[in-house]
Amino acid sequence: MALYIFKRVLGAIPLLFGLLTITFFVIQLAPGDPTALYLQGDADPAIAERLRTNLGLDQPLHIRYVKWLGSAVTGELGVSFSKHKSVTAVLADTIPQTLLLTSFALLFNIALGVLLGVITAVKRGTKIDTITNVFSLILYSVPEFWLALMLILTFSEQIPIFPASGIHSPFADRLPTLHYLWDVIQHMVLPVFVLGIASAAATGRFLRGSLLEVINQDYIRTARAKGMPESRIIWKHALRNALIPIITIIGMSLPFLLGGAVIVETIFGWPGMGRLTIDAIFSRDYPLIIGCTLVSGVLVILGNLFADVMYAVADPRIRFTGTKE
Repeated sequence: MALYIFKRVLGAIPLLFGLLTITFFVIQLAPGDPTALYLQGDADPAIAERLRTNLGLDQPLHIRYVKWLGSAVTGELGVSFSKHKSVTAVLADTIPQTLLLTSFALLFNIALGVLLGVITAVKRGTKIDTITNVFSLILYSVPEFWLALMLILTFSEQIPIFPASGIHSPFADRLPTLHYLWDVIQHMVLPVFVLGIASAAATGRFLRGSLLEVINQDYIRTARAKGMPESRIIWKHALRNALIPIITIIGMSLPFLLGGAVIVETIFGWPGMGRLTIDAIFSRDYPLIIGCTLVSGVLVILGNLFADVMYAVADPRIRFTGTKE
């Protein structure tokens, strides 16, 4: 397994390089000028040119690309135009916030998705199955930005239960540890729900189909004939085999969580990578945009690698040679 993981990581390097190269040229060729962030419309052209020189924007595109490539190979991502500090330091401040949000959203996705999938499979053809399926389809179809705004209006304005924005309340750092953690959890409830609910609905739908296929197999009928409790049959035997295709869905949900985090973090004022990416795009902060793209690409690759490794955990018959024994 270690050799397989090493090969996957090694093979991801050209993929990341291609992603960053495309991002570099797209943002450099896009209309707009980063110096507009610092200068007014009537600024002295000499000052504007000097600023462009300081930012390295006066050089030809291919020269900038070669310099960026040399810095990227050494792990240097440059200095943020808008934050005035290294991109690495800026990302170090925001990555933990996004990982906190997406990790809980992923757990919420798995827990609720598995629960919905099991209920609808076991209650197939009943009113519970119909209502749950319709409810899941609605949740999957609702736009994240609309759901976020509705939750803010309902649970932050009309019924002030949860905070509307931020990761913690003002002066929360002065609170005792437990009270501080509780304050952060309260701020997480709405964004985690919005970020994970659509994925949970999709996971439940996929698990239902997979579980229905498994519970009709011969070994499940044999277990029932031996008098094994139905709950044990479903949760211990059927569910484990039904999770094989669901692992792919869960692993691939990470890119969607990261993409959704851009919208959710912006609406809820969550100080993570999603909001940082939006700010970087509007301020034409080229180094920071590339840095955010790099981190997102790495997380997507890790999500796919996690799904592959979990195959072996769920089904030991699967080997990493591309065959199934």
